[in-house]
Amino acid sequence: MPQAFVSTDRIRSLFTEAMSRMYRTEVPQYGTLIELVADVNAGCLEKDAALRERLASAGELERIDIERHGAIRLGTAEELFTIRRLFAVMGMQAVGYYDLSVAGVPVHSTCFRPIDEAALNINPFRVFTSLLRLELIEDEGLRSEAEAILAKRRIYTPRAVALIERHEQNGGLTEAEASEFVAEALETFRWHGEATVSAETYKRLHDAHRLIADVVSFKGPHINHLTPRTLDIDAVQARMPERGITPKAVIEGPPRRQCDILLRQTSFKALEEPIVFSGDEGAVQGTHTARFGEIEQRGVALTAKGRALYDRLLASVRGEVQVGAGGAKAGAYEQELAERFKALPDSWDELRKQDLAFFRYSVTPAGIAASVAGTLPHDPEALITKNYITFAPIVYEDFLPVSAAGIFQSNLGTDQQQNYATRSNRDAFETALGATVQDELALYAERQAASLEAAMETLGLAGLHLRTVA
Repeated sequence: MPQAFVSTDRIRSLFTEAMSRMYRTEVPQYGTLIELVADVNAGCLEKDAALRERLASAGELERIDIERHGAIRLGTAEELFTIRRLFAVMGMQAVGYYDLSVAGVPVHSTCFRPIDEAALNINPFRVFTSLLRLELIEDEGLRSEAEAILAKRRIYTPRAVALIERHEQNGGLTEAEASEFVAEALETFRWHGEATVSAETYKRLHDAHRLIADVVSFKGPHINHLTPRTLDIDAVQARMPERGITPKAVIEGPPRRQCDILLRQTSFKALEEPIVFSGDEGAVQGTHTARFGEIEQRGVALTAKGRALYDRLLASVRGEVQVGAGGAKAGAYEQELAERFKALPDSWDELRKQDLAFFRYSVTPAGIAASVAGTLPHDPEALITKNYITFAPIVYEDFLPVSAAGIFQSNLGTDQQQNYATRSNRDAFETALGATVQDELALYAERQAASLEAAMETLGLAGLHLRTVA
């Protein structure tokens, strides 16, 4: 009898566990962060019964402690094409297009993650995956040299590629094949302390942009951070120094709120790690700065209307208050951020009524009883007012380009801003990817609509729709 295939969810979980073990060994401070986040999360759930109940009812409670996101930076179209196939083995698809050149970082990116709600609740592992934009290197000679260096490397093991092909041809992997795949795939993300370039070439790449040197100078795209999810990022930020970790000056993203929105992120400065450069005169000792620790707090996904308001408010603050590497201006920035964001309602009901955020709807026992009794109102808003239908925020599973760029810049220990012309090139990215990226807003809208339709059908009121404020 042929052996049964394991689920992509199982393979993703195996890979997440293996990646976490590897990164904990490579970056010991990551283990310290995991312990701190676990302590903070346990405290939050102990003192906030409503939060615990909301997470439990949404099927999200069990995922908190295993939730991670990683980040890698690729150098060529071929590398991006194959990483899409590799992540597909784990049930992850490309969601969203992010142009980070607008914030002075010469990459464009996507998020590989599960898209099905059940898969997300099993393991929402996501990887922010960037492709270097060599065309943004102004020095033509350096650009050609970087292209030649990247063309020579092979970041996937032959066996990993063979197992990807087997998954594509057979429709799955057995348990033994899945374990082998995880071990082989992990090699792509492993740290290599030997550069593939000379110290002189590294310096020229570094002078063009630190991130260019990080992508071009090594055998592969070492995972540069692995991020746990916290329920209180402000508490983690405040307690990091107690664990011997110095956080960045400000938390990226929205301010602290009663109703969390989108994504808030902080990190510690990237490690300065010893490396060996190649060269005609033998090995040369040096250092490289790229890998760091990051923590995130996730809130509700915003609609297009809500996101436009968020972007406008954030831009208004960043345009007036600049935060450097020191903390002198951090307080002013955070105060101004909180003040400006008063324009965005801090109430789940108002966010819902004004169509600013996405929610998952479900029927309550009272709604079932009223349906049986035939006493249901036919006004959808009345169904919510009478607690016949309840709603809960849909967690934001994706990323924010300005926040990502801010993390990139700060973890490299610099406020360097390259003035790249804003030339978003989604078509080129998707051509390299070999697929169209999923629209994250459409995915959230589908989940919201499906939950509302299911709730109305359960009550025998199919066809009714909620009203929103224009």
